[in-house]
Amino acid sequence: MIGKMRFPTIRVAVIDSGVHAAHPHVNGIAGGVGIDSEGGEHGDFVDRLGHGTAVTAVIREKVPTAEILAIKVFDRELAASGRALVAGSRWALRQDVQFINLSLGTLNPEHEPALAQVVAEAQGTDTILIAAGPEPGKDWLPGSLPGVWKVHLDWTLPRERCRVAISDDGTVSLAASGYPRPIPGLPPERNLKGLSFAVANATGLLASLFEEIAGADRTPLQRLRDAHAQGWGT
Repeated sequence: MIGKMRFPTIRVAVIDSGVHAAHPHVNGIAGGVGIDSEGGEHGDFVDRLGHGTAVTAVIREKVPTAEILAIKVFDRELAASGRALVAGSRWALRQDVQFINLSLGTLNPEHEPALAQVVAEAQGTDTILIAAGPEPGKDWLPGSLPGVWKVHLDWTLPRERCRVAISDDGTVSLAASGYPRPIPGLPPERNLKGLSFAVANATGLLASLFEEIAGADRTPLQRLRDAHAQGWGT
């Protein structure tokens, strides 16, 4: 059995379109930042697209006590520069978060070196980057890089469960549902859905797990291996 000892407050950074913090499915956040296309920081992290709010709501549902930080790299459309993605990730690392949720990615290989450096920096702090994994014909970055916990879409899984595979070299692959938190009165087929929300579902479930298991002397990978050996994510 996995113990119920509470880990210190889980902190999750959500890199997306910002957040509408007053939304009842979000119930407030711990702070945030906006990142412009050149990687500069500003104070506007209000969500004007709805995507980041929906992603944050998924995580909040699964780990209500988490401190969530919004990092806005999208503004008027779901597109951001590589510089913004790198700068947003580095801002998150400075906030002492356990998880960085990247319900996004880029297919531009020019960004690989800078993103690989960010992944290396995250590993040095035991911060877990969770991102969209490769799809057929789409090697998403940073999700295809070694060291990132990659998420794949599985419509057959319920939202309350994810499946975990850990390879001998420590590569972590997860599968999760692509449905977001339900909105009363709105049919699921009319709501936002897809790989973005598989990433958020996986992040929320992992954050909830890590809140419940002690292990300050264990790396995140070791803690996940322990939980998986006890049946979590199988």
